[in-house]
Amino acid sequence: MLTRLSQLFVRTLREDPADAEVTSHRLLLRAGYIRRQAPGVFAWLPLGLKVRRKIEAIIREEMEAAGAQEVHFPALLPREPYEVTGRWTEYGDGIFRLKDRKGADYLLAPTHEEVFTLLVKDLYSSYKDLPLSIYQIQDKYRDEARPRAGLLRGREFSMKDAYSFDYTDAGLNLSYQKQRDAYERIFTRLGLEYVIVQADAGAMGGSRSEEFLHPTPVGEDTFVRTAGGYAANVEAFRTVVPEAIEVAGQPDAMIFDSPDSATIAKLVELANRTQARDDRAWTSADTLKLILLALTNLDGSRELVAVGVPGDRDIDLKRLEVVFAPAEVEPASEGDFAKNALLIKGYIGPWSPTGAVFGAESTTKIRLLLDPRIVTGTAWMAGANVVGQHVLNLVAGRDFVADGFVEAAEVRDGDLAPDGSGPIEGARGMEIGHVFQLGRKYAEALGLKVLDENGKLVTVTMGSYGIGVTRILAVIAESNNDAKGLIWPKNVSPFDVHVIAATKEAELHALADELSVRLVARGFDVLYDDRPKVSAGVKFGDAELLGVPLIVIVGRDAAAGLVEFWDRATGERQSVSIDAVGDLLSAHV
Repeated sequence: MLTRLSQLFVRTLREDPADAEVTSHRLLLRAGYIRRQAPGVFAWLPLGLKVRRKIEAIIREEMEAAGAQEVHFPALLPREPYEVTGRWTEYGDGIFRLKDRKGADYLLAPTHEEVFTLLVKDLYSSYKDLPLSIYQIQDKYRDEARPRAGLLRGREFSMKDAYSFDYTDAGLNLSYQKQRDAYERIFTRLGLEYVIVQADAGAMGGSRSEEFLHPTPVGEDTFVRTAGGYAANVEAFRTVVPEAIEVAGQPDAMIFDSPDSATIAKLVELANRTQARDDRAWTSADTLKLILLALTNLDGSRELVAVGVPGDRDIDLKRLEVVFAPAEVEPASEGDFAKNALLIKGYIGPWSPTGAVFGAESTTKIRLLLDPRIVTGTAWMAGANVVGQHVLNLVAGRDFVADGFVEAAEVRDGDLAPDGSGPIEGARGMEIGHVFQLGRKYAEALGLKVLDENGKLVTVTMGSYGIGVTRILAVIAESNNDAKGLIWPKNVSPFDVHVIAATKEAELHALADELSVRLVARGFDVLYDDRPKVSAGVKFGDAELLGVPLIVIVGRDAAAGLVEFWDRATGERQSVSIDAVGDLLSAHV
């Protein structure tokens, strides 16, 4: 196909858009691939659609190779299925809700588990119909509070979501592995580096959950990995729990005065001056930091919890959001402290000389949840719940008992991986795919059952597999560019070759036109910059910005039968005969 740039619906921008935060956002806007319509919402122009469709084609090929069949659901869906599974409420402010003229509730689908489940329920009733894998490529909608980074975090985005249906757990494992393998093939074909990490299932539910992350400094996810092969999202990382210590024989708890020591640093400095120990100095790791948090549940009720971590670590609110989901988590307010006179800000601890402060037996009834490192027999320095006083030798399991344990503390480089593969190292990544073993959560809620070999009704078990199509496009753009513009990988480039008529001479323009037609006849998709009144410099600038990796320049030497062949990906430029261009392109595409 021949596309003339003079007729292509595109306008490039010379200056960076003011709201473009990351490279992909900046270049996709400047090169005329997308245009902003509202925060987190973009229109797709011809160039953007061409790249998007090539990515979709690769995904479709691999989905079909994995045995999945394509369907297509509407984005506008009724409330009822999401009400049954509880997600109408669980999503909170994260989804777009609307009413029709009759007052019926609808939503713009953030994901489609419910309607996929109901479709299979409507059509299938026997184990003989399974296994089944079906998928769609469809737009999704989430009311992001702070859409950012262009296509990387938007309110409208395109996603491939696939679902597998089996009647045995063994069948689910096979279906899951087929999809996981297909994802590896897809990302390899797209030239994307990826790391498969253990992940938390979140609102999706289910058991096994893995994310495909593309390592990038602009990634929104933090993950950890070891040289031994372990990898996990920080939300899914599990602390190696130390062995319990014998309680008997440990010194009694001892209160000491600690005026003006409401911070860990001041407390440690004071303890080393007034409570010096013989073996070593006190450090922040010897202290127990208690943070009072407020949870807002879906029904609007508010609950206070106290979370304790070693004093040398901070609380990771993102990890706690996973722990307490779907409740919202925030630090307790001044009003919360005012309502609980026993809680002295800056001097909170799990023990008090007047009795229990936390737990079912306490006056506050506030749950005490501790970091897994705070095992029985470990001794701590903590607040005594009295202004200006702390306590030493506070022993877990003797002086205080937790109501539970939570992964609340920040994860650090050097922490040990739970699989024994050694110390972890942190990195930033962007999620490009996610695979879940949903199990029977949605099938149970929506009544998806089939008759097994014995004529007994069994609940179907499901898997869910998502790929962010438009996000992948942005990730590819983020990873493939230079100071002058985009450099698309050849298999997703909007065109095979960009021909430039780098002269205003009519005769040479005719040669460029003829060459473009000949290349189309050879089966190449050609973008031909035929603009007669545009300078060669502007044409070169646009070519670099648009990002077609193979460029043929028809300049003054064309009269002698020579053109310049430019590979943007490698930077190689060479003079070749016009007759050799087709063969050279065949070797590169």
